[in-house]
Amino acid sequence: MDEALRLNGDCHSARIDRKTFDSALRAQGEAWHHLVMERCPYLFADAPLFIAPAQLQQMREVIAAVERIVKLPGWGDANSGISAKGVFYGYDFHLNDQGAHLIEINTNAGGGFLNAFLIDSQRGAGLPGKAAAVENLEQVFLDMFRNEWRLVRGAAPLKSIAIVDEQPEAQYLYPEFLLAKDLFERAGIAAHIVDPAVLQARDDGLYFSGNDNKIDLVYNRLTDFSLQQHPALRQAYQDGLVVLTPSPSHYACYADKRNLARLTDADGLRSLGVDESDIATLHLGIPHTIVVRPDMEESLWAERKSLFFKPNSGYGGKGAYRGEKLTRRVFGEIMQGDYVAQKLAPPGELSVCVNGDVPVSLKCDVRCYVYDGQVQLVAARLYQGQTTNFRTPGGGFALVRVVE
Repeated sequence: MDEALRLNGDCHSARIDRKTFDSALRAQGEAWHHLVMERCPYLFADAPLFIAPAQLQQMREVIAAVERIVKLPGWGDANSGISAKGVFYGYDFHLNDQGAHLIEINTNAGGGFLNAFLIDSQRGAGLPGKAAAVENLEQVFLDMFRNEWRLVRGAAPLKSIAIVDEQPEAQYLYPEFLLAKDLFERAGIAAHIVDPAVLQARDDGLYFSGNDNKIDLVYNRLTDFSLQQHPALRQAYQDGLVVLTPSPSHYACYADKRNLARLTDADGLRSLGVDESDIATLHLGIPHTIVVRPDMEESLWAERKSLFFKPNSGYGGKGAYRGEKLTRRVFGEIMQGDYVAQKLAPPGELSVCVNGDVPVSLKCDVRCYVYDGQVQLVAARLYQGQTTNFRTPGGGFALVRVVE
C-alpha cells in the first residue's frame, strides 16, 4: 500500500491552525494580508501532507546522486567556471505506491519564502510528525544569498539585491517577492523588486535605468532561462558586472528537460564513470525519459498513453501534455518541436474537505528546495487538473510532515 496515502488516511483529520495562520498573515501587514487573501486565495492549503521517513530518504538519495553526476567533468561545458551555486533549486517528486519519482528539476523554483512562512506559522500547532525542514529557515536563506555573493566577490560587502521578474507586481507569486525584500532589508541590504526592462549595463556594473543605484546581486525569477529576451541583464552577467543567481549556466546543468533523459540513460551514465549504485538509485527514482525525434512518431504514438510530454525548456506545466489526452494534431506539433517524453508517474492523491463539505480528491506533488546539494525544506502542492495551478479550492502550498 502507498505509504503516503496510508499516513494521510491515518491523519486525515489534521489541519493547520487557521487562527495562528491568519494572525501570521496579518503580522506581515494589512497590505500583504489583503494581497494574499484577495488575489491568491488558493496559495496555501489547509491540509498538510504526511510522508514516511523512507520516502524522504529516497528523495534525498536521488538528489544526492544527481548532484554527484552533474559535478562530473563529462557532464558538459556548462558547469565549468561557475562560482555561484544557484539558489532555490526545486526537485519535484510524485509519490505513489512505486516510490518517489523525480519528474523535473527547476533552477528558479518559487515558494521557498512562502513555505518558510507557512512552517513558521504552525510551529505550535501540534500537528503529527515533524516539519521536513532545517531550523531557522530565514537565516538559512539569508546565508545562502550571502554565500552566493562571497563565492564570486569574496569579502566585499553585499549592499544591494534586485529581485527580477517580468512585470513583477502582476506575478501570482508577487507576495513572495515582498517576503524576500523584507528579509533582505531587515539584514541591512537594500532590496528592489524590478522588471528587467529598467536595468542598464554600464562599464562598471548593472544599474537601474536613469539613476546611479548600482545592483550587486540579482535574484533571478525570470522564466527566460537563457536571458535571450533580456540583453542588458545577459550582458552584465556575461561580463561579470553582477552576481546572478540562478544563472543560465545553472539552468543548462540541471533544469533543461533533456537532462532527465541523460539521467535515465544507464549506458551514457556509465560512460561518464557514474557509480553503479547511483545508476540504480536514478533508475528507481526518475521515470525513464527520452528526447523526442521525428523518426519516433509511430512508436511514441503507440505508447502515448503511458507517457508525459514536456518541452525541453518548459516550466510550470506550460506546453506539457499527458499522452492519453493528445489529439493527432497536437502530437504532430510535439514531434516537430523540442520535447522529451517521460514515462508516466502518477502523483499521489489526498482527500481534503473544502469548507467543511464533502471531501474532494486533490493530487499532490512534493518539492525539495535544495542549495549546494543540501535539502533546506520539503513542501507539497495540492491541486486538481493536469499540473499544479494554485487555482484549486483547498489546494496550494501545503506543509509536509514526516511521521514514523
